[in-house]
Amino acid sequence: MAAAALQPAEPTTIVVTGRGIETDDVVGSTSVTLDRSAIERSASGRMEDVLRDIAGLTSFRRSDSRSAHPTSQGLTLRGLGGNAASRVALSLDGVPQADPFGGWIAFAAIDPHAVDRIRVTRGASGIEPGALAGEIAVDSRAAEKDHPLDASLSLGSRESVDARLLTGASWSDGFATLSGSFSRGDGFVPVVEEDRGPVDRAAPFRQLSGRGRLVQALGGSTEAQVNVAGYGDRRDRGFFGSDNRQWGFDASLRLVGRGKIGWSALGYWQDRTFDSLFAAVNDDRSAASIVLDQHVPARGWGARIEANSKLGRLGWRAGADARRVRGTTFEDFRFVDGEPTRQREAGGAATTLGIFAGTSIEASGWSFDLGGRVDRWHIGRGLLLETDLSGAPLTDQRFSRRKGWKASGRVGVRRQVSRTVGLRAAAYTGWRLPTLNELYRPFRVGPDATAANAGLAPERLRGAEGGMDWRPASNARLSVTAFANRLDNAIANVTLGEGPGVFPGVGFVAAGGSYRQRQNVDAIRARGIEVDGGLKRGPWSATFTYALSDARVEAGGEASPLNGHRPAQIPRHQASVSLDWTGGIAGIGATARFTSAQNEDDLGEDRLPAALTFDARSRLAVLKRGEIELRVENLFDRRVIAAISGDDIRERALPRTVWIGVRFR
Repeated sequence: MAAAALQPAEPTTIVVTGRGIETDDVVGSTSVTLDRSAIERSASGRMEDVLRDIAGLTSFRRSDSRSAHPTSQGLTLRGLGGNAASRVALSLDGVPQADPFGGWIAFAAIDPHAVDRIRVTRGASGIEPGALAGEIAVDSRAAEKDHPLDASLSLGSRESVDARLLTGASWSDGFATLSGSFSRGDGFVPVVEEDRGPVDRAAPFRQLSGRGRLVQALGGSTEAQVNVAGYGDRRDRGFFGSDNRQWGFDASLRLVGRGKIGWSALGYWQDRTFDSLFAAVNDDRSAASIVLDQHVPARGWGARIEANSKLGRLGWRAGADARRVRGTTFEDFRFVDGEPTRQREAGGAATTLGIFAGTSIEASGWSFDLGGRVDRWHIGRGLLLETDLSGAPLTDQRFSRRKGWKASGRVGVRRQVSRTVGLRAAAYTGWRLPTLNELYRPFRVGPDATAANAGLAPERLRGAEGGMDWRPASNARLSVTAFANRLDNAIANVTLGEGPGVFPGVGFVAAGGSYRQRQNVDAIRARGIEVDGGLKRGPWSATFTYALSDARVEAGGEASPLNGHRPAQIPRHQASVSLDWTGGIAGIGATARFTSAQNEDDLGEDRLPAALTFDARSRLAVLKRGEIELRVENLFDRRVIAAISGDDIRERALPRTVWIGVRFR
């Protein structure tokens, strides 16, 4: 007994992951997980390109963050339409990534090279704030003892450079990582050749980001996660007076407990700034003149606490969260002889406070899930000030504070009818508060101008879905889902007039331009089918995804001309197919993506034609830890029309781009 007592105790194994508390799949809905192999399939190595392999997930423009205007990069799912704001909640290590002012996603700030996995869930969760059409949870890579360095450098078409780095160190009870990315290029001319004029030129871009993480066990089953990140993004639209810049700084602290009751406590802070010039181009595109100069600083901060546990077949989840955003647009406008004659200041603040809870149970092949949340929202500090630079005040509006309560929820059921087949169904509600951008910031695209609307009401979603999951083997899967959604009070850009003329909230609109305002339309009704599948056999693997979205606008009053039209920028069909072969020292793969025709504008007067593109990639191992990579975006140089302005000027997305590079890990 004495000898036994003197034996040294077995060492305690401490596992730190850097992730949040694990939660079960949302019962009744489809969740698609993109692991490192799926992320590395991207020919561009950019986050928005990775997400294009989720059919039904759309950005407001077909172009990516090298040439698109930043405000066009809001994400949505299931044909629910969109604009700058995202109707999908995207988080990185638990922190919301939507811009505090505009709701768009700064893709240049999220480096897939430093991402471990991406989990996409379609449909409102009833738990996550802002997850109106779905949610995307992104987890960062951890440091690896055997691979402390992963770096790549690629050179591409049009003097492009892409460099990425992930390094770190790990110890018995923690790890630290440092990641960074830099990309630049001379760009391509966005306007198609037959529509160009002397003013059109290539649109260069320059982007960088950096992120540091520290994950440390604090004793027992608790770990602390500290994240600090910054990014800068500069690009233009291919003519004088179209420069835009973004930069930002984020910081967060998350404590995670992994005992019998899992828990987490998160606090974060975001500081973002957006600058943009807008210019009017004359009829023969021989000259451009600045019409608007915007400077938009914004901040966001928030917190979330959550706990969950599972006792046998019964599980529960509960918590609370808060988010506050504040921002103002400072604008010079009505330019005369190249100088502004008026200034505008518009902005405000918004706060949401929510509590949520959910429960799940499993019994005899059945799984049930019930969850909901209640939110208190508040919009305040709204103002619109316009002055003539001579000193004369023109507009002084102080908008009344608005507040209210919103409840949302979800119920799901799943039945495992056999070893390989499962059936599921769910019904849910969700809501979204208008962004400060939609409430207060006007904007221009070519000759078209869109006014803000400080009176916008929150959007409200009701939806249901049903589906089947078939897994005949561990290396094969197929999921089919049918859905029906109705988005009430949908925020859309509504055409109210045509130029030339002076219009409220935007000023002068030239001939050929349209005047629009953000408004709540009655509803967007969307129904459709989604298919996801994959197969792996030996060194070969294939994945495919397809989405059919039959979406229509229901509108009356001033917006009645929109009634029955498809929402702008929403295709009926989307599909993606990837085929890969991976050997011992080499690999090769290709991806095909199809997007059907879609409306450019709210009235459906301009149509963006269907697009089919192919990407290809290959790698060859050299020496012990090196690789040579060859990647080609838009292999056959298909012309993908990304935008049509009011004067029928067509812009294209990325032409063929070839990359050759080296990677060391």
